[in-house]
Amino acid sequence: MPHLLFRGVEAEKLAQISRPLVEELALICSCGTDNFTLECLATTGVWNGELVPSFPFVEVSWFERGDDVRDRFAEAVDRMMKSLGIPEAEVAFRTYEEKAYYIDGVRFDRYKA
Repeated sequence: MPHLLFRGVEAEKLAQISRPLVEELALICSCGTDNFTLECLATTGVWNGELVPSFPFVEVSWFERGDDVRDRFAEAVDRMMKSLGIPEAEVAFRTYEEKAYYIDGVRFDRYKA
């Protein structure tokens, strides 16, 4: 955790920034790089009877870390997207509660790895 889902971004492009992005996000979140999952979803937009490219959108699922960390995280994702030539993207956060997140059937706030 965090888990980032990318839409409207080519997997090959995402691969180019994956290492520096995760390294920066790990510093921002004060956690290891192995805590991150990046996935690129193949999506197709539909508008006005036509197939159109999906708008670049990043959904971040995570445990809340506060406004400052969230702001810095979103800024880093946006900057990396721009480095790929993507002029505009949106980032949205989905927050999980530790008591409602399970690993191997065990509630996260009770889980001992």
